Amino acid sequence: MTQVQGYLDQLVAHIEKQNSGQEEYLQAIHEFLPTIYPYLESHPEIVERNVLALLLEPERLIKFRVPWQDDQGKWQVNTGFRVQYNSALGPYKGGLRFHPTVNESIMKFLAFEQIFKNSLTGLPIGGGKGGSDFDPKGKSDAEIMSFCQSFMTELHKYIGPNTDIPAGDIGVGAREIGYLFGQYKRLAQYDAGVLTGKPLAYWGSLGRTEATGYGLVYFVRELLKDMKDSFKGKRVLVSGSGNVAIYAMEKVIQLGGIVLACSDSNGYVYDENGIDLDVVKQIKEQQRGRISEYLTYKPTAVYEENHSIWELSTAVDIALPCATQNEINLELAKNLAKNGVQIVAEGANMPTTLEAVHFYEEQGILYCPGKAANAGGVAVSALEMSQNAQRLPWSKEEVDDKLEEIMTHIYETCRDTASKYGMEQNFLAGANIAGVEKVITAMMSQGLV
Repeated sequence: MTQVQGYLDQLVAHIEKQNSGQEEYLQAIHEFLPTIYPYLESHPEIVERNVLALLLEPERLIKFRVPWQDDQGKWQVNTGFRVQYNSALGPYKGGLRFHPTVNESIMKFLAFEQIFKNSLTGLPIGGGKGGSDFDPKGKSDAEIMSFCQSFMTELHKYIGPNTDIPAGDIGVGAREIGYLFGQYKRLAQYDAGVLTGKPLAYWGSLGRTEATGYGLVYFVRELLKDMKDSFKGKRVLVSGSGNVAIYAMEKVIQLGGIVLACSDSNGYVYDENGIDLDVVKQIKEQQRGRISEYLTYKPTAVYEENHSIWELSTAVDIALPCATQNEINLELAKNLAKNGVQIVAEGANMPTTLEAVHFYEEQGILYCPGKAANAGGVAVSALEMSQNAQRLPWSKEEVDDKLEEIMTHIYETCRDTASKYGMEQNFLAGANIAGVEKVITAMMSQGLV
């Protein structure tokens, strides 16, 4: 056994003991550590000085009670989290997720991934994440406002434009950001830079809604260019039907691709003529309805309830999972391979299980991990911070040009780093090594080890 392998085994044993039962977090660690082995071999000082032990431990984990009143005047209580994981490159940056599945494990996995995603953007932002097990679905605006105000009453003690800048995530859109921002302003002071993903009326950024979906497609576009190919005529499946999925579909269609199916938590819709994005926007953005309603507008389409979109049996070139973590397991990955998929690029965070990732590698399916491919959202959030600091709004074209530039840079960085370490087209290794190298360099130069 090499010194590096012994060190990694020791770290894993310690982390598993300290975080027993935190499946999502441990999955992220198990995905990350093996891929940086070649980097550690060429930098023995990291092993000798035990730098990874510092990197793997969050700088701060905040957990708090969130009491709020429902419309009947009854008190309810949820749990709030903020994981401030690493600030070597800048203030903590990462979204807030309001969803019943939120727990400490999911918060830590998301914050850990965010460190490297933010590092890859080349922008001065560290990694963090937060949220609550509160579910906005089925709640009135008054109930959501009550919850958001209570949540921010505690969270505001730990955030600020130069300390920690939250944004939106699942369950936290413009409405929630508005209520959160309003409460922060009451408790602290007006500072547009304390939250990103804000509505345009108070210094949000044009292009932020589209950023993650567009950025995902820009990343894949650069990969296709290297393959002397393009999106034109490509058959694409997109899971989800929220912002990321909708704007990934929009950009795929603009570039000549055919989106065959999309989904929500109840099932998926398949349209052999290509998904009509205007219909999806009508259902999801205006009516806040379910994707099953697509058949009302397009009766020739097929809807499958309580089935994964990845069970679909149809020829597919590109898969864009944009829904949630671990939506593609080994069995579903095998189905994608049977259908001829060439590229799987993640719009969601860790939507593929480790077994499925290993299967992609074995089959020669090009895998683009979320920490690289879906970095467009946080990149434009950082651009929103720049606009807020300058007190100047940028045009949508300006923001989109910068987004394209950042995503092209991320793709090239992942590609070239993988190649440097003899792992051509291993974008997971390229992303992890490029991301961690920058963070560790900053940590060591700041005297943190």
